[in-house]
Amino acid sequence: MPKEIERKFLIKNDDWRITADSGVEMVQGYLQSGKESSIRVRLTGDTAWLNIKSATLGISRSEYEYTIPLEDAKEILSGLCGESIVGKTRYHVDVGNHTWEVDVFADDNAGLVVAEIELSAEDEAFEVPAWAGEEVSLDTRYYNVCLAKHPYKTWS
Repeated sequence: MPKEIERKFLIKNDDWRITADSGVEMVQGYLQSGKESSIRVRLTGDTAWLNIKSATLGISRSEYEYTIPLEDAKEILSGLCGESIVGKTRYHVDVGNHTWEVDVFADDNAGLVVAEIELSAEDEAFEVPAWAGEEVSLDTRYYNVCLAKHPYKTWS
């Protein structure tokens, strides 16, 4: 069973930008989210994916991802996802032996910047860069599926 092992951190400052790539815009929409799983479509440039992820809390979750036709993704996003859409720009930043993904959110989630690192094991050692702040891996508010329903701008 495919697993995603991911840790999430808030960002303290913009120092990550010094070594980041040029970034890529992403739009993802949720078709379903419930107690067991979420199903989303993600569009990045000219590539699209269907993603099914378990809804378990923690840094390790089941994840299945499949490439789908670009036109299908556009139709799904515009016709089936309703307002459950999250836009962001993703940057890649190499730190030590890992590549961090820094997501700068847009639209109703503007102002939120989160860094993620994917690991091959839950206990894998990794370097936490100076620009990474509080870990929010277990705070469901920072899950993209939750941001689609409860955007950052509505937090108090």
